[in-house]
Amino acid sequence: MNIAPNSYFGTRKRLTATVASLVVIGALGVGALATGTAPVLADAVRVEAPQVPSFADVVERVSPAVVSVKVKAKIEPAADDGSDQSDDQDGMNNLPDNPQLRRFFKEFRGFGDQGGQFGMRRFNHRGHNDGQPRPVAQGSGFFISDDGYLVTNNHVVEEGSAFTVVMNDGKELDAKLIGTDPRTDLAVLKVEGDGKFTYVDFADDSKVRVGDWVVAVGNPFGLGGTVTAGIVSARGRDIGAGPYDDFLQIDASVNRGNSGGPTFNLNGQVVGINTAIFSPSGGSVGIAFDIPASTAKEVVQDLMKSGSVQRGWLGVEIQPVTSDIAESLGLKSEKGALVSSAQDDGPGKRAGIAAGDVITQVDGKDVASPKELARLIGAYAPGKSVDVTVWRDGKSENVKVDLGKLPAGDKQASNDDSKQPATPKADTLADLGLTVTKSDNGKGLVVTDVDPDSDAADRGIQPGDVITSVNSTEVSATADVDKAMADAVKSGRKAVLVQITRDDANRFVALPVAKG
Repeated sequence: MNIAPNSYFGTRKRLTATVASLVVIGALGVGALATGTAPVLADAVRVEAPQVPSFADVVERVSPAVVSVKVKAKIEPAADDGSDQSDDQDGMNNLPDNPQLRRFFKEFRGFGDQGGQFGMRRFNHRGHNDGQPRPVAQGSGFFISDDGYLVTNNHVVEEGSAFTVVMNDGKELDAKLIGTDPRTDLAVLKVEGDGKFTYVDFADDSKVRVGDWVVAVGNPFGLGGTVTAGIVSARGRDIGAGPYDDFLQIDASVNRGNSGGPTFNLNGQVVGINTAIFSPSGGSVGIAFDIPASTAKEVVQDLMKSGSVQRGWLGVEIQPVTSDIAESLGLKSEKGALVSSAQDDGPGKRAGIAAGDVITQVDGKDVASPKELARLIGAYAPGKSVDVTVWRDGKSENVKVDLGKLPAGDKQASNDDSKQPATPKADTLADLGLTVTKSDNGKGLVVTDVDPDSDAADRGIQPGDVITSVNSTEVSATADVDKAMADAVKSGRKAVLVQITRDDANRFVALPVAKG
């Protein structure tokens, strides 16, 4: 086939011109080319943004109420024993001469992990032990009145002897400690000033929902006036900090120095107070815990009035109601608090509450768990008379209790009769997988052996435990246990409630009864 030399190049030239024309038409528009008017260039890209919340208005209004709290303490120097300990902190001079090792321990000690649980941190900045006043803690706080009352964490101020509040504009004011409540980790300070202070209110946190936007304002790492935002991640968190755990969980960034700072809703009200974070590394991983506003408001009011919080005291040791325990007692649900023991000098025992009772209500308010019972009783003042509903012997009973005053520290149980159990003739409770013998005082049965494949072993019963009752009936012989189990079978129960004493403490364990 013969192709004229100019045919290919002519065709290519025409195609190139056509493509160029199409490009021009696409950029300028057909109308511009047809009419010969000046070219019209395309507009810059613009996207209609969706409606999203801005926190600027909230932050602008609340920031003057949020402060940094600096704490100083005078620590007495250690006695001079002739050795050079001037630079030794917590025995650092006893470490091997290894710079990396020393640095590791210094950094680790500085984290101040006080949560009682791995990764749960309440941060303090510690000072040097040279006898001079130095900052030992630095946290956050916020004003709750125009005359200078402000709130922070107890763990921020607990070692302090002098307190300084740094305002949002950098002005520093001396503060006086009004009162603290270690059980809820709250403290109240007071500053004096010429004018009135900008303050914020507590929110009704019962209306706070998981997923609501929140804003945390505080002093992380000494960077005062820092704002972070997030949402409420969960409610009612128990982090093992104390008997009144009921924390809000938020995912706003909270770090060292945020302790005592407020978390706001979009109305500028305080929904919670930063108190702890979960962090294996020591930095924020998006899991922070706030004291809810409802708890803080009540405690703060008491601290402002009297400098301390007086709580009611029932005087009983309690444990959760498991499904097995509920079955053994004939309860329809796992709600309530099982009394494992009633203290001899406590108001509960004086009113007739006994081990094996399940507390289901206080003044008509349902008790969902031991934590709920602690919060309900703690909300009453000492001397208050309350109606306590207990589940006993398969039915509900009401007991009127005059509450006592919660002791300052945990009361330790004592028992002078601490002889080791004798090991005479042993009997077998085959259905329970236990071998037992009578106790020295004739009250209860001492466990001498536990079948490792039994339900008793699965539920933690150990040799040395003393079985004192089964289904609220005291036992002193294996025949007593057999009878209690037979009665349970007749009543249609699938388990019996066994009361165990170990190390002067009582607890209950539900064990399945033999079938048929």
